[in-house]
Amino acid sequence: MKKYIIALDQGTTSSRAMLIDRVGRAAGAVQRPFPQLYPQPGWVEHDPHDILSSQLGALTELLLTYSVSPEDVAAIGITNQRETTVVWNRATGEPIANAIVWQCRRTAPMMEALASDPEVVAQVTARTGLVPDAYFSASKIAWILGEVPGARAAAERGELAFGTVDSWLLWKLTYGAVHATDVTNASRTMLYNIHEGCWDPYLLELFGIPASMMPEVRPSASFFGETANPGLVQGIPIAGVAGDQQAALFGQCCFEAGQAKNTYGTGCFLLMHTGHEACTSSNGLITTVAASAPGAAGTEYALEGSVFVAGALIQWLRDELGIIGNVADTDAIARSVSSTEGVVVVPAFTGLGAPWWDAEARGAILGLTRGTGRAHIVRAALEALAYQVCDLVQAMTEDAGVPLAVLNVDGGAAANDFLMQFQADMLGVSLRRPANAETTALGAAYLAGLTTGFWPDTAALLALREGEERFLPTFDESARTERLARWRAAVARVRG
Repeated sequence: MKKYIIALDQGTTSSRAMLIDRVGRAAGAVQRPFPQLYPQPGWVEHDPHDILSSQLGALTELLLTYSVSPEDVAAIGITNQRETTVVWNRATGEPIANAIVWQCRRTAPMMEALASDPEVVAQVTARTGLVPDAYFSASKIAWILGEVPGARAAAERGELAFGTVDSWLLWKLTYGAVHATDVTNASRTMLYNIHEGCWDPYLLELFGIPASMMPEVRPSASFFGETANPGLVQGIPIAGVAGDQQAALFGQCCFEAGQAKNTYGTGCFLLMHTGHEACTSSNGLITTVAASAPGAAGTEYALEGSVFVAGALIQWLRDELGIIGNVADTDAIARSVSSTEGVVVVPAFTGLGAPWWDAEARGAILGLTRGTGRAHIVRAALEALAYQVCDLVQAMTEDAGVPLAVLNVDGGAAANDFLMQFQADMLGVSLRRPANAETTALGAAYLAGLTTGFWPDTAALLALREGEERFLPTFDESARTERLARWRAAVARVRG
């Protein structure tokens, strides 16, 4: 009887491999960092060989360290940094340029020119659910074809393959046998029609990208091939793929409309499952494809919104202001005072995201008095994270037309009990924090495990959610209203 699913979690700064057992626990993990490349201001690249070697190295080390034989492994699931773009030669398997990372802004002028045409913007959003931006893959592919000598001609001859990071790993794991992606990663390229479920001819023509470059799109929970790389254990099925945020949504067991998760990382990623309806946002959120269990009747969708600065604000208190020594200390520091005494932090370091969308806004600490101390500022910073999520939840529930019943939480800052309780108080709903915080890797494992029968169905996954902590709201409506009014007044002060 197979003992494990292996989750490969290929992130922006490191690659991880994890053993997930039948009760959904991490039985082992290996993590390997890899270099970040910044060739020019605003440019971010990865060497695709570094991505690959760190991920394959982590996988090999995992098997050796925990004495796992191929007979113990039912399948591999892959989750990955989204939007990052790799183009390689089909014959040699060699990349023709470094990967352009999701954070890279080199194509911003290209996208600003495109966005100046309202008809084009309307077409892009209607077909993809996305707002035209350099964040997504389309303009990155166009840049590589336009800037790498000979690339366009080679692409038109059918010699080049494009992939997000999952596709690059699949190609290498299967030794060039499989050029595929899943629906969640496809939906982040700005080339995939999320309603018709195909690469969109209008968008491919708009960006000048030959259709021959594009990978086959498969459901997230499906068979993607077997490991065949000579440097690896052979014949392990690859049976699940999803972009990191959709994998986390699935790992949090958000299988139905109205269920949501928020990841408290450097920023925040809030995703709400909207069922089989692709909700169009009027608040600047994006519509994306959600990962589905095997046999799902049609495409499932989610609304996604981002807070630009979350954990980065707490790091700023430590690294730039020097008023905390350790991020973990903020819980006790915030509790050492009964309130912020009117202090409000607005962390608009890089502007404000949804629902404000003000790129010119800048951060501020407001309400300072002579009696203000570091504890008030630390508490106000943690509260600011919760206020930003409140704004996002309000926008999302208005768009979806579905009230939020519970918020599933994960990410580094979700370990902060003060923040979680304040978030529950401000939203007026309970928060659910799973015992296993590795929800991204867990989502990839769940998808692969359902595909191979390692777990029978999603009901079995829900039954694994043991030991989770709940935070129940304690504020009355007037307390929430008063605090949100103070927050929004502060936001108004820093708008561009």
